[in-house]
Amino acid sequence: MAPPDSLTARARAELTARASYGRLLAVLAAPTGDIPAAEDALADAFERALTTWPRDGVPANPEGWLLTVARNRLKDLWKSAAVRLRAPLGDSAGDSAAESGRTDAAADDRAPRDTRTVGLDALEALDADAIPDKRIELLCVCAHPAIDAGIRTPLMLQTVLGLSAAAIAAAYAVPEQVMAQRLVRAKRRIRTTRIPFVLPSLRDLPLRLPAVLEAVYGAYAIDWSTADPDARHTPDSLAGEALYLAETLASLLPDEPEVLGLAALLALSIARLRARTTADGELVALYDQDPALWDAALIGRGERYLRRAQPLGRLGRFQLEAAIQSVHCDRARSGVTNWAALKTLHTALVRYSPTVGARVALAAVIGEVDGPGAGLGALDEVAREQPNAAGFQPFWATRAHLAAEAGRLTDARAAFARAVDLAGDERLRAALRHRAESLPPG
Repeated sequence: MAPPDSLTARARAELTARASYGRLLAVLAAPTGDIPAAEDALADAFERALTTWPRDGVPANPEGWLLTVARNRLKDLWKSAAVRLRAPLGDSAGDSAAESGRTDAAADDRAPRDTRTVGLDALEALDADAIPDKRIELLCVCAHPAIDAGIRTPLMLQTVLGLSAAAIAAAYAVPEQVMAQRLVRAKRRIRTTRIPFVLPSLRDLPLRLPAVLEAVYGAYAIDWSTADPDARHTPDSLAGEALYLAETLASLLPDEPEVLGLAALLALSIARLRARTTADGELVALYDQDPALWDAALIGRGERYLRRAQPLGRLGRFQLEAAIQSVHCDRARSGVTNWAALKTLHTALVRYSPTVGARVALAAVIGEVDGPGAGLGALDEVAREQPNAAGFQPFWATRAHLAAEAGRLTDARAAFARAVDLAGDERLRAALRHRAESLPPG
């Protein structure tokens, strides 16, 4: 044990929670599929850590300590009289339920005794000093066809990556209570359906893979605006965790081009994090970044993933987005940005995935290649065809930039003001205000 220090101990518990939550939850839930019970046990372990570590010191193996405490909590739960009364016992399960007046659904509220016995044996066999990583299996469980398609990615974001229901609800623009209820129902479905924590067969994998890739990408996207400049080496970084999971998937599925594309995309994007802010924390636009600050080794890894995906012959969204990032990163070699190549790639991306974000990005590139007037025309088309663009912050930031380039200063100021209002990151708001204040008078 390290010497007690309440502030250090609390920070260490919080860091371990962020860095190890998904790994511990997957291990604890795997034997029975009871994610809510595993969550409760893990929450109890973290609560005890916040009480015990400041007093006794941080253990040498914090993750192993948490696993042991949570495992004991689960064992107590499964052995408790309350659980024995609620759960069916062997062949008398139906009689017990009938005698107590419970419905079939209530009788199945907990895993049956034999499942708990298997669970106890599995938990007892765990080595707290060598905790297996079952997060990929948990991702595949959450992507099972028995789980409603609309909740699969949010479920993965919470169980594997530890995001709160509030954070997920904000990302999906739905009320927190609605998202929380959907997540609870999905976890109950996993338990009652007894979905095994195993990697699916090659036949079943294509059905689950898209949701898994979306969840990994979603974690990176949610964390991107506030990611640490050294995210891939920071234990509590969602962006770094997303890169780790993407590369793990790439090692497991080396012939899946979109898996390789996602690994390439995250590596190439995260490689530029150190150049994204100044020493004072101010944001630096991509075209103003110093390529000497980019991570050349990580760029090399991303390029290798992209090259491995190309001959597989199944082009997709993540490969196209990775190729776009590759063109930007090539400025470190050539000193210039190949805007013509970017226009080709962005046009292809819109054909594969015609989202507001993809169309706004294409408009920005059109503005660089064909002039700001053409870019503004493309934005006008987006606004006509997709009304939700009015609430999309990058739409207004792009319009402000193009209007300023076209000399439409009044329009630029109005667009900058709207972009500032919609920006969630104070650093981004400050950068937009600075650009607005830098406009010439008129």
